[in-house]
Amino acid sequence: MIKKILILDKDHPFIIYKLKKKGFICDENYDDTTDQINLSIYDGVILRSRLKIDKEFIEKATNLKFIARIGSGTENIDKDHVLKKGITLISSPEGNKDAVAEHAIGMLLCMMNHIIYSHQQIITGKWSRETNRGIEIMGKTIGIIGYGNTGKAFAKKLSNFEAQIFCYDILPEVGDIYAKQVNISTIFKKSDVISLHVPYTKKTKGMINYNFIKKFSKPFYLINTSRGKCLITSHLAKALKNGKIYGACLDVLEYENFSSSNIFLNQKFYKSFLYLIHSNKVLFTPHIAGWTKESKFKMDKQIVEKIIFLNQKFHKT
Repeated sequence: MIKKILILDKDHPFIIYKLKKKGFICDENYDDTTDQINLSIYDGVILRSRLKIDKEFIEKATNLKFIARIGSGTENIDKDHVLKKGITLISSPEGNKDAVAEHAIGMLLCMMNHIIYSHQQIITGKWSRETNRGIEIMGKTIGIIGYGNTGKAFAKKLSNFEAQIFCYDILPEVGDIYAKQVNISTIFKKSDVISLHVPYTKKTKGMINYNFIKKFSKPFYLINTSRGKCLITSHLAKALKNGKIYGACLDVLEYENFSSSNIFLNQKFYKSFLYLIHSNKVLFTPHIAGWTKESKFKMDKQIVEKIIFLNQKFHKT
């Protein structure tokens, strides 16, 4: 039975209100490190990205029944050790899938139609139509790598653009009416646009590298709203310079840490990143694809519902 829960990240009053209403005891600690917290008195922990949940943390939490991570990724948690200890790991990827999908499409439209770049020209007194002639999504082939919650939402929202949509995933039979599941060779051969929707794992770390990029039969646009470390920045810069990639839409960067804090603080950047910053072939946003007012509420709601459901399971057993 779940009674006492520790909340480790700020700004989630809905979760606290709803859980207290259901009879749970909720403590809040937004400052202490894992070494300073008495974890043994808690049945559950709710966090976002402030702390890293490693093996040492888990060993101290002797009564822990669940760890709930608000959001889709769980890379700040030692999932293998959580599983070994029989602790339930909860996340809320359903909550921000639509926000990520809309953001990815928005970035793609801005990139293919030079929206940001032409705006910047106009406010400096330059009116250039021909150099900013756009490209339509209609008739293009979109390759989605990773067909989970956000990949599926992206394909669904793209469906009215009259593009051909393919998906690739390590799991079989995940394709649907919005995207035809194909092998990676088809993605390499057909794609005009690639959108990355994978979790950060040992297998996906650095998966978008130059060896991967050079397998494509034609240049393409790249969107990354998943995790920055899935893409090697220097290899992207090389591909942009030699025309293997037309343009890149990046909501996440290789240089981010788990907490998605300001990457420009105490950070040494390589020439490849500085090239991206000054290139009109790259569009950046600061890890906000899933960061909408609506998604915040939906993710919080998902976490509450999953904790209540888990507690009901404990009651039955």
